[in-house]
Amino acid sequence: MDVTALPPTGKLLGLDLGTKTIGVAISDGMRYSATPLETIRRTKFTEDANRLLELIKENNAVGLVLGLPLNMDGSEGPRVQSTRAFARNLAQKTDLPIAFWDERLSTAAVTRTLLEADVRRSKRAEVVDKLAASYILQGALERLRRGTL
Repeated sequence: MDVTALPPTGKLLGLDLGTKTIGVAISDGMRYSATPLETIRRTKFTEDANRLLELIKENNAVGLVLGLPLNMDGSEGPRVQSTRAFARNLAQKTDLPIAFWDERLSTAAVTRTLLEADVRRSKRAEVVDKLAASYILQGALERLRRGTL
């Protein structure tokens, strides 16, 4: 689903799905900015999904934006298939719309920013996933704003 199919108002959660973690970010209600929320250590799908459902409820989120890890040439590889499968499984547990956003280079951009800010390696590891989720969500928010102007 394209981000323009999300409800027109309300908070959105952005997700950066990694193999070991899920970075989570949230938008403000007016959808101007994305803020890193937390990093979930992945265990089993059911446990991961339950934590996401808790975050949805706690934050009154009305939709989800998942980073879609396309290859640099725009093609879809195994990670995209895994992300789509996660979305299908999550859709069975929530009625919220789930949209995808091209996340190419999001982690690289966030890591570069942290390096430029001279953040220690151990601290970078703690925050990179939720910052990548924020980067993904911010891109989607900007697209939504352009689409409504």
